[in-house]
Amino acid sequence: MLAQAADNSAVHKSDEVLITLFQTGERDVFRLLVERYQERVRNIIYSIFHEQAIIDDLAQEVFLKAYQALPRFRFESSFYTWLYRITVNKSRDELRKRKVRRYFTLQPLDESAEKEIAGKSESQGLKEDAQELITEGLKKIPDKFRLPIVLKDIEGMTYEEIAEVMQCEIGTVKSRLSRGRAMLRSALKPLLED
Repeated sequence: MLAQAADNSAVHKSDEVLITLFQTGERDVFRLLVERYQERVRNIIYSIFHEQAIIDDLAQEVFLKAYQALPRFRFESSFYTWLYRITVNKSRDELRKRKVRRYFTLQPLDESAEKEIAGKSESQGLKEDAQELITEGLKKIPDKFRLPIVLKDIEGMTYEEIAEVMQCEIGTVKSRLSRGRAMLRSALKPLLED
């Protein structure tokens, strides 16, 4: 009962406190970090690969890498951003290993674009929904422009967090996001025309 009470109090601790506890030898608190972030990690992996079969294995690799590296975590970024960087890097490694290009998917781009796509789909009697059209458009965008769209528009990350994940300058993130969105609009235009 005492262990359960201690465990319950750890659940409500901040990431920073849990990491400090981990770094001082309380390795079991890592489970709480996994529980906090496993769905987010799984979602980013799914957005990259869109394959259910790979999600669990790759997520496990991400958390194993995080567990091994956490003793050296220096609190220079949030745990969330650091973990996303590991997730993106592991995903890139997997893509290189497979030597197969995979496509990111995007949740609603923005409300007006989604309505326009959905309206065209219904009026044309297309079986594809707005999501499928957006996915088709994203297939035509190079990875370096697709990733910022996914991180910003799906995950809601800030420019600073995206810059840390992608290991580039904020200006580069903004530029790639702007170009990526323009490329996506161009890619979607033929799909929306009569």
